Amino acid sequence: MSYEMIPVGQGNFVARARLIAVVTSDSAPARRLIQDARDRFSLIDATGGRKTQSVLVMDSDHVVISAIKSESLQLELKKESESDEE
Repeated sequence: MSYEMIPVGQGNFVARARLIAVVTSDSAPARRLIQDARDRFSLIDATGGRKTQSVLVMDSDHVVISAIKSESLQLELKKESESDEE
């Protein structure tokens, strides 16, 4: 099985097919989502020590935090989906 991978910063990638949502990290619900994932040991930190800019929710019940802004990730997703259509 081959997955299309999306870069989430600092040399880290996630599988596009497993991604459910990308949200900004500055809201209280997003911070609670991060804390709940940390408590369940299902948080994946892909920030490389930088400030968290976006939160990626995966279908495996994992939460990935990234130092890339959610708008930039959205552009990356859109760019890759357009290249798939060609």
